[in-house]
Amino acid sequence: MANRTKVTQQKRARERAKQEKMQEKTRRREEVKTRKANEPPQLGGGEDPDIAGIVPGPQPSPWDDDDLLPVEEEADNK
Repeated sequence: MANRTKVTQQKRARERAKQEKMQEKTRRREEVKTRKANEPPQLGGGEDPDIAGIVPGPQPSPWDDDDLLPVEEEADNK
């Protein structure tokens, strides 16, 4: 009989631990929900910061090689 009591107590302890883990998980989920609801919206309306401000079409050269234009085009620009 002592052996059966020990098994029952172990099972109850496991079930109690499982319930505590579930309660902790539920509490953390609720905490995350409230935190997300209270935080301000992301800048740019959720726009990717890597592509913010880029417009469709030709982009300016990042290497500043405008001085490498052919001579005819430079004369037309002046």
